[in-house]
Amino acid sequence: MRPTRAQEVLLLEACAHARYVWNLGLEQRLMWRRWQGPTPGLAGQSRQLTDARAEYEWLASGSVTVQQQALRDLDRAWRNFFGGTHERPTWRKEGVHEGFRIVGAQALRVEQVTRSWSRVLIPKIGWVKFKRSRALPEFKSYRVTRDRAGRWHIAFAAKPDPIPAPGTGAVVGVDRGVKVAVALSTGEMTSPGRLRPKERERLLRLQRKLARAQRGSNRRGRTRAAIARLRAREGDRRRDWVEKTSTDLAARFEVIRVEDLNVKGMTRSAKGIPEAPGRNVRQKAGLNRGILAQGWGQFVTRLEQKAAGRVEKVNAAYTSQCCSLCGHVDKDSRESQARFVCTACGYTSNADVNAARNIAAGHAVTARGDWGSPARPVKREPQHVRPGKVA
Repeated sequence: MRPTRAQEVLLLEACAHARYVWNLGLEQRLMWRRWQGPTPGLAGQSRQLTDARAEYEWLASGSVTVQQQALRDLDRAWRNFFGGTHERPTWRKEGVHEGFRIVGAQALRVEQVTRSWSRVLIPKIGWVKFKRSRALPEFKSYRVTRDRAGRWHIAFAAKPDPIPAPGTGAVVGVDRGVKVAVALSTGEMTSPGRLRPKERERLLRLQRKLARAQRGSNRRGRTRAAIARLRAREGDRRRDWVEKTSTDLAARFEVIRVEDLNVKGMTRSAKGIPEAPGRNVRQKAGLNRGILAQGWGQFVTRLEQKAAGRVEKVNAAYTSQCCSLCGHVDKDSRESQARFVCTACGYTSNADVNAARNIAAGHAVTARGDWGSPARPVKREPQHVRPGKVA
């Protein structure tokens, strides 16, 4: 989006209203106690919002659509939490969670200006220009967001159809790694674009400058913005790689088998607590950054969305130590991160490609070297139990 300076001030004000309503509604929900009865639900909080807008002029000056949708988003977040598909809703912070949603007839006021530019009429703000990255689909709502680099985006809500299967019966195994993000059983290897050497040097200089800057100063703010722009550039490259790679695999292969990894658990901090501090904390932090930079979780999520029902998860145990040719399991067969030489039959291959071929076979490997049960789609189980009825 390309808002003017005056429009950007109004957009930030709308984000602040949405964030305030979300946090206030979240605070009410968190006050629930078994012995005190239910807290207000969506209907009750909507009535309270109407009373608050009548009493406070600064709240009434904002868009009622923005504020009501913040409450609806909060209610949906709690439903997802109790359904076991998402984590508990958290507080929204200034500079981190900047955005709001527009629905209904107001969301349909979009006009095309030129071949690549359009404009949207946002309530209480006016016509704002945006550049289309693709043809606009059929939509009923849109969301306006601002990232940490200060860029504004508009996203129109539409659920695309899954990519159709090629009908060839082709099966591929996908091994995820830190050095090489994705290795396929076909021998292909690919990774997302990272920051270039000059960009990494500049990032290091900016981080050192940020450490010396005085808190609250304008120089510190400018330095943080420069760091955010570099981080956003790296994130854009990673998302672009995820979209292109997942689309390519969904279009080429009938069945896609990946390792069943708990990425969230693998990237959990190892620092522990003061009473029981962790070990090798710095090494573990470096590994966590490497895993997150390769986009493991985002890649599989997009695969499951684009190739619905065609993604199978395989137990990852011993897939990197098993020979894909003879089935012999020996940790000494993996001579290095990239080289695999079977100690039984002498088969030589790239270690990641060998693991991908084991995954493509669709079997888990036991410690004895036996083939386990065949791969099957993994169903997500609820992680939380609803403590009680919430009005």
